[in-house]
Amino acid sequence: MPAASPISRRLVPWLALTGLILLSFLVVTPFLSPLAWAGVLAYASWPVAKWIRSQCGGRDTLAAALTTILMAFTIFVPLFWLGWLAQQEVSRIYPLFQEFVTAPPLVPDWLRRMPGLGDWLLQKRELLLADPQSVIVAGKLWLKAHSSQAAFLVGGLGRNLIKLVLVVLILFFFYRDGTRIVLELRHVLERYLGSSAHGYLEAVAATCRAVVYGVLLTALVQGSLAGAGYWVAGLDSPVTLGAMTALLALVPFGTPLLWGGAGLWLLSLGKVGAALGMWVWGALVVSQADNLLRPLFISSVSAIPFLLVLFGVLGGILAFGLVGLFVGPIVLAVAWAVWREWAAHLDQ
Repeated sequence: MPAASPISRRLVPWLALTGLILLSFLVVTPFLSPLAWAGVLAYASWPVAKWIRSQCGGRDTLAAALTTILMAFTIFVPLFWLGWLAQQEVSRIYPLFQEFVTAPPLVPDWLRRMPGLGDWLLQKRELLLADPQSVIVAGKLWLKAHSSQAAFLVGGLGRNLIKLVLVVLILFFFYRDGTRIVLELRHVLERYLGSSAHGYLEAVAATCRAVVYGVLLTALVQGSLAGAGYWVAGLDSPVTLGAMTALLALVPFGTPLLWGGAGLWLLSLGKVGAALGMWVWGALVVSQADNLLRPLFISSVSAIPFLLVLFGVLGGILAFGLVGLFVGPIVLAVAWAVWREWAAHLDQ
């Protein structure tokens, strides 16, 4: 039997390894999003996990279990609270809709004087006063026609809830074995990339810190400021609206959609002063907080250019969904680290 050639002896193991990696990727693909979220949450909460581990006397399993329970409360309690608030608000929508249809607010004088728009608003108000029941019936028919979309939305919420449970389960193993995972990853990368692996890992760590502090903290501040504005303007459920604003603040330039819409709603109710105040507060305080705090937070924890993080956030969300908020900047940060290393070699 002829002996295998040197080329085949090198090629066959590499082909087998490539096939194994591809098959493993296909198996793990459905869980990539929960794995990414668990990794981000574990990294962001790692100081807490280390402190709990130190209090448990080195019992890693107990420390991981306690930290996971704490994170589960941190994730699910606000979600269930927001869901309860949303359910309360939805139960009030239909009575408000009936009241709006049967007794539409008067059109302000300054809107009446606007060419085209004033006449159109007066015409629509007269139609509502003449036959309000037809509008209510049309609304019921629209809801019935879109019931399948509502069922799809509920199914999507159920799937996302299952993913969150899976994220919490993965978190336990990250907390318990995270140190070992990082050591093995560092060892493998050093074997194939050499000393440059340290720079890549540092770029990933710095980007995670930049996104966590620069994006999440800024979103929380914007949501709090917007909630205060909703409360002063006299809107119902300012806490719920503030939480929704914080979620929209995760996406750059997303907050004007909510505080701008709140101003339009106040304007439709004839509260011109409150509407103008909401717009001024949103434009000069809520949105400017993003321009001020996000670069400040990012520059304080990372040397990565702010524009690169911004492109990573926007492109990551478009490419990977909400988890791309972290994945996108990390990918660009590693690419930036590679580029800086190559540029440094040019000067030698």
